[in-house]
Amino acid sequence: MSVEATTPLEAPEGDFTEEFKSEPNDIISDKDAPKKKDSSMNLTSKALRPFVIISSSYLLFTVTDGAVRMIVLLHAYNKSFSALEVAIMFSLYELAGVFTNLAAGFMGAKWGIKFTLICGLSLQLFSYGLLFAWDDDWSKTESIIFVTFAQMFSGIAKDLTKLGGKTVTKLVTPEEQDTRLFKLVSLITGWKNSLKGVGYFLGSALLQVSYELSLGFMMGLILLAMPWAILGLDRNLGTAKKKNANWKEVFVWDNKNLNVLSFARLFLFASRDFWFEVPLPFYLRSPGCDSLGEDFPCSQDSDCDTGGTCGDVGFCENINPGGGCGGLGLSRVVVGAFLGGYIILYGQVQSWTPQLVTGPLKQTPPNKLTEILWGNINCIPTFVMFFVIRFSTAFENNEVGRMAGWLITVIITFAIIFAINSSIHSYLVVKYAKADKVAVSVGLYYMSNALGRLVGTVGSGLLFTYVGNDLGEFAGHDGTIGLAACFLAGTFSSLIAAFITLWIEDEDSGLKCGSCCTLVGSKETIIEDDEI
Repeated sequence: MSVEATTPLEAPEGDFTEEFKSEPNDIISDKDAPKKKDSSMNLTSKALRPFVIISSSYLLFTVTDGAVRMIVLLHAYNKSFSALEVAIMFSLYELAGVFTNLAAGFMGAKWGIKFTLICGLSLQLFSYGLLFAWDDDWSKTESIIFVTFAQMFSGIAKDLTKLGGKTVTKLVTPEEQDTRLFKLVSLITGWKNSLKGVGYFLGSALLQVSYELSLGFMMGLILLAMPWAILGLDRNLGTAKKKNANWKEVFVWDNKNLNVLSFARLFLFASRDFWFEVPLPFYLRSPGCDSLGEDFPCSQDSDCDTGGTCGDVGFCENINPGGGCGGLGLSRVVVGAFLGGYIILYGQVQSWTPQLVTGPLKQTPPNKLTEILWGNINCIPTFVMFFVIRFSTAFENNEVGRMAGWLITVIITFAIIFAINSSIHSYLVVKYAKADKVAVSVGLYYMSNALGRLVGTVGSGLLFTYVGNDLGEFAGHDGTIGLAACFLAGTFSSLIAAFITLWIEDEDSGLKCGSCCTLVGSKETIIEDDEI
């Protein structure tokens, strides 16, 4: 099988993008462009339409993608599913990203972005529709199998839809033209992660009212985007025009730097998902262990702390014993806001890293040494959180205020550092892939995000569920020890990612930390010193 392959556009977070041709009416070439005054008007009228349709559809989808994670997770928590069982529910969602990242690029090249966009929106609609059928009378095994496959369709939908959202910049913006439209594209792209964070909050807030309402509202957002995608886009928009490539070219084993970076990327993303995706919301939701059991009689749920319920035998017990105890006992809305805030901060810092961090530190453009530095820094917040959880009196005595303060401080710090690492990776993949000229040659890199999330998500479910003492039928296991183990796993994953990066051959420009501090001299400087 062969398809039309193209050159890389950018290094987005785990997607498979290509540079596509557009129809003559979609992009104005330099050759046909009128005078400068009219060019801006022409560009706006002809290119803005597909840009608005594709980017709006993508951004609406992004809200529903964030929401479905919170709806499924928090609904499953209230149904007494363990962290491992919920992690399994998300496993096919992540695994689908491994393969769809590749297939989406080929599909877009052959059938156009309209096709992949409509397929993505339709599959997301189908996935949400399936979740309506989740029945309380099913066994846990039946529920896990059903929800896992429903989430698989959502994972496929994400990467099909993302293809259009990530390639729209090239479709509507002529090269070398700094127009108002180009600035608008940059603004919309920078807010993608922020809208996913909004989805986290919105999904949890609507779930607080009704499970069915939360699903129906998100389906409404998808339906809002579909007519415009169906009626407003040319079916040939985005078909590729350059030389043929085949599936074997997805994996370019002779590009050492790119393949090492891909392997490091896997562990970088696992370092976050070992504690973020499942253990953290479970812990934030779980009640304190000391407020449960025979010492706390009750007649109604209001007699028990948040996260607890009045059991049939008249004692306060954990809503979800399989989800652990020892946490903050927060409501679903607050948990969604907590996680959504992290994602919004992460997205904004990632967008501004060159201007606010690596630029002032004289680390732009970054190289292997820059990533090793920030990769090692990445392990500090998670190790601090592990140490605090294990040895501070705040977590030992379930002092909710101090616990919340520590978690907020450390997670904000991690979000900033992790965003810097992700931004550096995004630059390096473009740098190392330039020699290959073909976007499909970086398939291994684009798969690594999904693999890292899969390893982190499933690994976190295992650790959070099985690490920690069993405190009895009313409380469940000690979730505090489980969360500490997850943060420690994230720490080791960060260190492994930094260690793997050592094997990249890209240190000629050295490493600075501001104008006055050179940590590693550049190759040119070393040669000059030797000559002197």
